[in-house]
Amino acid sequence: MLNGWDTFFIMTGTAGATLTGLSFVVITLCVRLSGTRAAQGVHAFVTPTLVHFGGVLFQSLVLVVPWPSAWPLAIILGLAGLTGLVYVIVVVRMLRRLDFVALDLRDWVAYAGAPALANVSLIAGAAGLIAGDWFAPYAIAGSVTLLLFVGIHDAWDLTLWIVRNQDMK
Repeated sequence: MLNGWDTFFIMTGTAGATLTGLSFVVITLCVRLSGTRAAQGVHAFVTPTLVHFGGVLFQSLVLVVPWPSAWPLAIILGLAGLTGLVYVIVVVRMLRRLDFVALDLRDWVAYAGAPALANVSLIAGAAGLIAGDWFAPYAIAGSVTLLLFVGIHDAWDLTLWIVRNQDMK
């Protein structure tokens, strides 16, 4: 069912790994922020970004394995999607605790809505693999792509936030 998708998942996995490394470069910009209120904000935003990129890498690696059947792959991807949904709840709780950051609708979509949608798509794709439905590879690819672009958005947003708040005590 996933024949012909190898190149796509190799490319997205490579992008996820590369962007994870670049995120660590962004984190080095935060050295001056340690011990400040801004450090709490950075933690609240950088961790989800790294989780998204790590999720892209993990899913892509799992998808290029030559599984003997769809069941193990579907179980792993379904559990990853469920874990991702739980993590969205953790992120929402973490962001709601920040008292010095005013989040607007765009922020909530980027940090909660789009990741939730990506994980629901991953769960649907996993169920589609088990059922042998044609949409399964597309739902999984959509999930991986959405997480990749959410991570890119969040990394850029974090970088701009760090630059603007370097003097925060």
